[in-house]
Amino acid sequence: MSTPAEPLRRLADDARARRVVVVGGGVAGLVAALECAKVGLSVTVLERDARLGGVLRTAEVDGLALDVGAESYATRAGVVRGLVDELGLADAVTAPRPAGAWVAGLPGGGAAPLPRGGILGIPDNPFAVDVRRVIGWAGAWRAYVDRLRPPLTIGHEHSLGKLVRTRMGPRALDRLVAPVTGGVYSARPDDIDVDAAAPGLNAALTRTGSLSGAVAALRAERAAASGSTAPGGAVEGLVGGMGRLVEALVARLDALGADVRTGVEVTALTRADDAWRVEMADGEPLEADGVVLATSEPVARALAAPHAAALDTTPARAPVVEVVTLVVASPELDAAPRGSGVLVVPGVRAAKALTHSTAKWGWVADAAGPGRHVIRVSFGAQGEEPATAPLDDDGAAMLALREAAALLGVELEPAQLRGAHRERYVQAQPGATIGRAAATAAARAAIAAVPGLGAVGAWLAGTGLAQVVPDARAEADRIRSSMLWRGTAPEA
Repeated sequence: MSTPAEPLRRLADDARARRVVVVGGGVAGLVAALECAKVGLSVTVLERDARLGGVLRTAEVDGLALDVGAESYATRAGVVRGLVDELGLADAVTAPRPAGAWVAGLPGGGAAPLPRGGILGIPDNPFAVDVRRVIGWAGAWRAYVDRLRPPLTIGHEHSLGKLVRTRMGPRALDRLVAPVTGGVYSARPDDIDVDAAAPGLNAALTRTGSLSGAVAALRAERAAASGSTAPGGAVEGLVGGMGRLVEALVARLDALGADVRTGVEVTALTRADDAWRVEMADGEPLEADGVVLATSEPVARALAAPHAAALDTTPARAPVVEVVTLVVASPELDAAPRGSGVLVVPGVRAAKALTHSTAKWGWVADAAGPGRHVIRVSFGAQGEEPATAPLDDDGAAMLALREAAALLGVELEPAQLRGAHRERYVQAQPGATIGRAAATAAARAAIAAVPGLGAVGAWLAGTGLAQVVPDARAEADRIRSSMLWRGTAPEA
């Protein structure tokens, strides 16, 4: 008869004998790899590119180490902050300055502060001064009609664009909601699922009888639950850039004995006798007991399709976005004339959004010093190529400089440009688009039906670390549990 510790020892030995290959070294892949390595599994991470981290990218621009990809994470549920603390980065956590955002592209080339009392740009009071400044008196009166309209199909509208257009009119939709969905999701309001983007809004609309009333009720509920009346979702960043999270994940994996490789392209997966064979463009194949796909959607679907009969191999069309980071010498920007950033009414300008990083983040301002500013200009949205796509790097920098000057309302000449950096991203299809939840649920089910195969990433979890991290942990737990307990039974 074994001692009580004997099954645990056997389990630990079994873990060391089992191998997991994670295909993809973005944040989702690194988190999944870490969860597997924690329990003693032998872990190998294979990343096609020369760098790890996916959308978490850092580059040196005019001597400054800056985020040129995702610059923050949502604080909801505390999941990402828990990972940050676990990795020893608690002292680096920082909050953005409360400067607020603006909306540009208003008639006559105007701009105004983005109203704070709303959800996805939908106002709770159309006659509020900051709302009227954007949509005018005519827009405010049209939006007020929402409170006078009969309920009709209240609670059953899926399209955010259709809901706002019919209830509050085109000005509220085009000048308030569309800039927000374009900046957050790179998608049009008509393609956004209300229930996915604003859970509870349809139900609140049914209770209150109007969209503005629903926004007010939902904001009150959220404030009561969080103890905060701050608008929008709270975010945090890391002093020195979000790339530090990637470095810390890789360091922890190294300490746990994981093998992390870059410049390795996985070309196919084959399976025989309950084992996986991971084929690569160069080098000998790897044998594995479990595989976690942490790639883009097209690559994940292509690799999994031969083993998951029910998996659709046609990926959704994903938005292509280019972010041009500029460092400029401009004392006029010291006063942050248009807050921490600017969203743009779609179709008015080449850029879709701008972040004034030195106004938003104290650590960036400290590093840059007085008179030197960091500006990130974003191009591209769902269904359209970025305006920078046909340009070379110098041309893209000049276009970004012109757009920055117009959006910030200051003169910016080429001689003031101290440095520029360009990054191109193929984003995951926004999880809040209509029909996306059903498509990802079907993909999850098809992949989960294959023993020892898992998938993680923004195309399944939705964009943002607050969604990607817990999803990667849950999927890694499913895979490691199936591997560790396979064939194990408790002894009497």
